[in-house]
Amino acid sequence: MKILIIFNHEPYDNTDVNWNGLRLAQKLSEAGQEVRIFLMNDSVDMARDVCRPPESYDQDLSQMLKDLIANGVSVKVCGTCMARCGVYKNHPYFEGAEKSTMPELAEWVIHSDKVITF
Repeated sequence: MKILIIFNHEPYDNTDVNWNGLRLAQKLSEAGQEVRIFLMNDSVDMARDVCRPPESYDQDLSQMLKDLIANGVSVKVCGTCMARCGVYKNHPYFEGAEKSTMPELAEWVIHSDKVITF
């Protein structure tokens, strides 16, 4: 089964929304599902090395995303959002986070069995 997870939230926004989404992605991948992740809006910061957890947060979301990439999960980042969004505008993205477009997201949606948003 092909599962697309779309993230929209700033990584450390005083909620566990992104953490729970990444945990779900990990468990789905471990269960043998084809998981794809698309980062939009302020969630693009998760794919930047400069993004670090605040002292009050015990999870490194960027490292979780890197681990998913290392385990074969495809990660695409909205190209427009790369330039417009996030606290860390104009900072580079780490390897494996691929610059993408809205037409590519549309293709992923069309060719997914399930689409989940966080």
